[in-house]
Amino acid sequence: MKKALKITGAVLLLVFLAAQLYQPAPNVDKGQPATTDFMQTYADMPAEMKTIIRASCYDCHSNNTNYEWYDYIQPTRSLLVEKHIKDAQEDLNFSEWDSYSQRKQKRLITSIKKQIETKKMPMSSYTLMHHNAKLNDAQIKLLTQWLETQE
Repeated sequence: MKKALKITGAVLLLVFLAAQLYQPAPNVDKGQPATTDFMQTYADMPAEMKTIIRASCYDCHSNNTNYEWYDYIQPTRSLLVEKHIKDAQEDLNFSEWDSYSQRKQKRLITSIKKQIETKKMPMSSYTLMHHNAKLNDAQIKLLTQWLETQE
């Protein structure tokens, strides 16, 4: 019985290690020409806001994810991290802001404001591992007040 457990454990370890060899393509800008980014569109945005948005939003909602070491561990990367990024970019991609119509940009601004006010964004599953992305009340107020001026 003990021998069977050791063999099973060794096989599972080998499968886990082999899975680490597969790494999906990272969500990193590869120098391709992009449309005007959200930060470029709103160049007059206060620097503090840019810092908050980059820390709390850009990993999922842009073409430039800053991966942590644990983001490379399979199967978490392919099952969670890349899926979250793909889903987030389908809703909003700050790197492709200028490709959206003005009507869609206004709708997205309203949606961003609502998501921040209701604390649905950034997702708690993200802020669990990325503590600096969690928004405090002052940051929420700052962001929502600025977003109101853009609606």
